[in-house]
Amino acid sequence: MDKFAKIYVAGHKGLVGSAIWANLESKGYANLIGRSIDELDLMDAAATRRFFDVERPEYVILAAARVGGIAANNTYRADFIYDNLQIQQNVIGESFRHDVKKLLFLGSTCIYPKNAPQPMKENALLTGELEYTNEPYAIAKIAGLKMCESFNLQHGTNYIAVMPTNLYGPRDNFHLKNSHVIPGIMRKIHLSKLLMDSDFANIRKDFASRPVDGIDNCATDNELISALATYGIYGDSVSLWGTGNAMREFLWSEDMADACVHILERVNFKDIAAQTSASNNEVRNCHINIGTGKEITIRELAQAIARIAGYAGEIKFDTSKLDGTMRKLTDVSKLHSFGWRHSVELKTGLSHMYEWYCEVEKTIYSKEN
Repeated sequence: MDKFAKIYVAGHKGLVGSAIWANLESKGYANLIGRSIDELDLMDAAATRRFFDVERPEYVILAAARVGGIAANNTYRADFIYDNLQIQQNVIGESFRHDVKKLLFLGSTCIYPKNAPQPMKENALLTGELEYTNEPYAIAKIAGLKMCESFNLQHGTNYIAVMPTNLYGPRDNFHLKNSHVIPGIMRKIHLSKLLMDSDFANIRKDFASRPVDGIDNCATDNELISALATYGIYGDSVSLWGTGNAMREFLWSEDMADACVHILERVNFKDIAAQTSASNNEVRNCHINIGTGKEITIRELAQAIARIAGYAGEIKFDTSKLDGTMRKLTDVSKLHSFGWRHSVELKTGLSHMYEWYCEVEKTIYSKEN
C-alpha cells in the first residue's frame, strides 16, 4: 500500500481500532480517516453513504462493532445482532459501491461451535451449535465474514475477514457489568485492594474516572461499599463469574493490530482462496484466525492479575453464574503461514495493562479536579 493512500478506520476510538490506527501511523501511513460515533453513526445508511461519497477511502478497516462480555452479550441479545448487522451492511455495501481497493473485516472467535475440536481451525465454522450466551453476536459476525467472502467470489473484490481471539490492552472497557474478562477482573481486584486498605480517596478517583451505576466520587463511604458489593467486590475478597475452570486465549491488542496491518499489506483474497478451495471447487472458510495458540484458565488468569496488582484477598467463584464456552483455543497455523506470530506474552501484557489502568485513572481524576 502507498503510504499516502486514504485509509478509513471504522471504530478508531475503540480498543481494536485505536491500536490499528497507532500501528498504521508507526509504519508511516499519513492519510488516515476516522470518525467518532458522534460524528458518524454507521447504523445510519444515508449518513454512511454521504461519508463515503465525500471521503472516497481507498482502504477500509471495519473495527466498529457493538461488543461486550458474557453478561452484556446474554442480556442485550437483540442489540448485539441488530447493531452489528446494520454496521456491517452499511460499511461493506458502501465499500463495494465506492470501489474500495481492499477491506479488512474484524470478527471474533466466538463464531465457532461451542464444542468445536481444539484448537479451532477455520474450517470448524458452521459445523455445530453455537454457544448460547453469545449466539446473536456470533451470527452477526458470521454474516459479515460470509458477506466479504461472497462479494469476493461474485465481484472479484479483495475483502479479508480476520477473527481475533480475546483481546486486551490500553483503552479497554473496564465497566464492571459490560466489560470483557480481563478488564473486568482487573478492576474488581484493584478496587478490592483499595477497599481492603480503606483507601476511599483512591476508590473515589476510580469512580470519578469510570462512574458505576450513577455512583461517582461524591458518594459517601457507605454508598461506595454498597455499590462495590453489588459487583462482588469486598474488603477481603472478590467474586467472579463461573467455576474458574473455563479456558481462554488472550492476545495483546497491539499484537492484534500488527497482525491486521501485516495482513492488509501482504495478504490478498486470492492467496487465502488458493489454500481453502476444495476438490469440488467450493471456496469457503477464507477468514484468518488471529491469536497466540496458548490458553489459560480463568482461575489462573485471576491469580496472575492478583499477583501483578499486589492483591492479598481471596478470589471466589460464583458457580451460579455462566462459564460460557469452556474452551476457545485458536489454531493459528494459517496466520503463521502468512509470516506473522505474536510477540507479547500474557504476563508481560497484563503488567503493561495494569500500569496503564492506574496511570489513566490518575490522569483523568487530576484533569477533573
